[in-house]
Amino acid sequence: MPIPRIDPGIPDADCERLRKEVREFLAETLAGHRAIDRARHWSTADPEFSRRLGERGWIGMTWPVRYGGRARSQLERYVVIEELLAAGAPVAAHWTADRQSGPQLIRFAPETLAPKIVPGIVRGETFFCIGLSESDTGSDLASVRTRATRSGAGWVLDGAKLWTTGAHRAHYMIALARTGPPDGSRHAGLSQFLVDLKAPGVKIRPIRNQADEHDFNEVGFEHVELPGECLIGREGAGWEQAATELAFERSGPERYLSGMRLLLEMLDAAHAVDARARVALGRLVAHYATLRQMSLGVAGMLARGEDPSLAAAIVKDLGATLEQSLPDVAHELFGGAMPAGSTLEQVADHVTRAAPSFSLRGGTREILRGIIARGLGLR
Repeated sequence: MPIPRIDPGIPDADCERLRKEVREFLAETLAGHRAIDRARHWSTADPEFSRRLGERGWIGMTWPVRYGGRARSQLERYVVIEELLAAGAPVAAHWTADRQSGPQLIRFAPETLAPKIVPGIVRGETFFCIGLSESDTGSDLASVRTRATRSGAGWVLDGAKLWTTGAHRAHYMIALARTGPPDGSRHAGLSQFLVDLKAPGVKIRPIRNQADEHDFNEVGFEHVELPGECLIGREGAGWEQAATELAFERSGPERYLSGMRLLLEMLDAAHAVDARARVALGRLVAHYATLRQMSLGVAGMLARGEDPSLAAAIVKDLGATLEQSLPDVAHELFGGAMPAGSTLEQVADHVTRAAPSFSLRGGTREILRGIIARGLGLR
């Protein structure tokens, strides 16, 4: 499918050549990967695969050359990540670092942390997790209780983060912590810190999800000493910085391509003469095409330096709703007709168990719709 032009500086032909290059690489690299392996791409980490992407310059593509990046366009990056997700590549190891942690360090710690940490991300060797959610706070990030206290020239971190995806394989976390009182605003007094997950006092405990996978973790901090340079950006500016980070998290095609493998399996299994299947699957394909255009629009906003927060929240909410509908469509079309042990049955089973998380990660549906209402001036 040709890519609509959203960045006049990048000819369509260049993006199509890049897409062909990525497809050829994936066809060779993922040869022999089963359908169920590809369905689990979001939670599958393969450090060697990440390293190979780094060698090709496909991690940190848009970042400045001084940090090891390639200074390529947002559209070119979109081409790469879209192909990775559509092919079911094992992206979990490097994904968070490439999507949001690297840009966060480059923007808010360009002279201190970024020169030390970002080149490792670009090489596909340094992995990150996100330190936002906590127990008993739900999606209310303003009520975080993890605290960072000044100690000499540095800080001491105490508290815990919950539902921390990939912490057991990550090297670093960007953690949101309270450093001061609210001072009249619930969002004041919060700061972001770089945390070395091998530091003394960091404890990582696994949480198995309902798909029986170890993806989530609880990460505890007990008097974890942090050097002064580990403060990211300004003290007290953590809320605004976290909002910037979440805009990156919500803006990509992973928000509607996580369950793509199930759609592909249904298309393979459906009979051309089945009118009901044609209508149901045609409707899904139309929804995917629409979401793709919207997601490309978000990439265009990033390329122009615009704030994509509202648009990204809309795409993320619509994408989660679409993907959570896939298991129901599979059941209605195929029901008990799925052959035992077939790829369709395996993939449908996996997506059915994974789908509830699609409307949790990156912000719950309620939080996203609050952002949308505020952005439209309705609250």
